[in-house]
Amino acid sequence: MRPLFHPAIEDVRPEAILHALSDPERAAIFAQIAGGSSGGTCTALANICARVIPKSSLSNHIKVLREAGLIRCERQGVEMHNHSRCSELDKRFPGLAKAILSAYGWTPGEEAKAD
Repeated sequence: MRPLFHPAIEDVRPEAILHALSDPERAAIFAQIAGGSSGGTCTALANICARVIPKSSLSNHIKVLREAGLIRCERQGVEMHNHSRCSELDKRFPGLAKAILSAYGWTPGEEAKAD
């Protein structure tokens, strides 16, 4: 299996973060991952929005979040576990991710609902 691309924190660009979190479903997925202590599996994340996200759309959303540097994904057997990179991001761009999520009215860990 091909390894997943995770940008180094020095290579993370603010415009990539803004693009990734411009979609309400992606922002809801990121809010859920950022608030979780154990990292969300793709199966658990499919049901966090007002509607069930199809697997193909969820995979694309996760890819955009990962390539923007917002999350780190690791394969564990047949499952993909997703972990927030908030602590790294906060050092590079203090308060950026939190401010964007606050603009949507969410705080990390809160049940996020996309319209």
